[in-house]
Amino acid sequence: MSKKVLIICYYWPPAGGPGVQRWLKFVKYLSHFDIEPIVYTPENPNYPIVDASMLDEVPDSVTIIKRPIKEPYRFASILSRKQTKTISAGIVPKKAKQSFIQRLLLYIRGNFFVPDARVGWVQPSVAFLTEYMSKHAIDTVITTGPPHSMHLIGLLLKAKITAGGSKTIQWITDFRDPWTTIGYHDKLKMTAKTKQKHKNLERTVLETADHVIVTSQTTKKEFSAITHKPITVITNGFDTTPTEEVIVDTNFTISHIGSLLSDRNPIVLWKVLAKLVEEYDQFEKHFELKLVGKVSQEVIDAITNHGLEKYLTLVGYVSHQEAITLQRQAAVLLLIEIDAEITKGIIPGKIFEYLAAKRPILGMGPKDADVGEIITSTKSGYYLNYNQEETLEKVLIALFENYSVSNNTQNNRDIISKYHRKELTKTLATLIHSL
Repeated sequence: MSKKVLIICYYWPPAGGPGVQRWLKFVKYLSHFDIEPIVYTPENPNYPIVDASMLDEVPDSVTIIKRPIKEPYRFASILSRKQTKTISAGIVPKKAKQSFIQRLLLYIRGNFFVPDARVGWVQPSVAFLTEYMSKHAIDTVITTGPPHSMHLIGLLLKAKITAGGSKTIQWITDFRDPWTTIGYHDKLKMTAKTKQKHKNLERTVLETADHVIVTSQTTKKEFSAITHKPITVITNGFDTTPTEEVIVDTNFTISHIGSLLSDRNPIVLWKVLAKLVEEYDQFEKHFELKLVGKVSQEVIDAITNHGLEKYLTLVGYVSHQEAITLQRQAAVLLLIEIDAEITKGIIPGKIFEYLAAKRPILGMGPKDADVGEIITSTKSGYYLNYNQEETLEKVLIALFENYSVSNNTQNNRDIISKYHRKELTKTLATLIHSL
């Protein structure tokens, strides 16, 4: 008989973006390892990005439980629907460019909804799931965040069920991103009291869970300073690679797939690209910068200010399958992370699909970042810091010359098999059975 596991998550199809893919893929493969996943998710969520094509990937055999949720974004949109949706999607303008309404929304979100805007779903979920788990003989729970309110559901479930004295549950927390050290926390205008409340909740969750899963070694190191509970690194990954051929762009297309927030704005890159189009006729003739997904106005302005607007193509949000095709068509895949110490442990989910796309990767971010180690160890491209201007120019010229000679910049990818979603799910299943 398969082991039943309750998975509590906010992002589930038809949600779009990287947040939904991790557990959608785990659920897809868990049954291969004698585990029956049961997914608990909101009935009426306020997803900033919707991708209906993701629904096709949900296995028919999986039990999906949906319950209503009340979210403040619905009421905040009365003030400004556009700005509310932008902030909920993580696109926060720099402080100097924030309107009064944006500053107000950020303050309310940061101080009145701790740990996040889905906290109102915690108590109703605990009441419902306590009965559901008892009725269906479920004793293993996994919560995945952000939003970290999902972890509070697990925390209260474990306390309530254990308090009965007759049984307990095994609770696994999965952190797709860090909690108190995540980049956007500093933008939410939190008071000192609110920041301390986050730290207290984080510590309580980490010390109460039976096992903690993180996506990077840096986050494991960070959490190990807070708790002695066991911590396992299970990165994100890629699923089955499409077998059909795609035609690589005739232009020297540098493509970024995914959101480009205000702080992911590598001025040095725009500067070097502007120099290359001015000094090299062939580069100018073939170069195209393609941004796929949500892009902040600050990034667009910076590109324009460097005279690159004629080379810029803004594609906007596309379905996951379209994104995969665009990745495989690009001459170079661009990966940008915020240049800050706190982002060293962030490994964007797209890096693994970049690997599967078999195109060279140009990554930029802080020194000694975990994602840089992945790019280097898999020999899949280059990873540079923001202050390596001369090296960046040489790298771009080398990538262009390779493209010009053969129009084929694929590398050997035998080394990346450990990042396949099924292999990663095998690690997760082993952990679950060990509990």
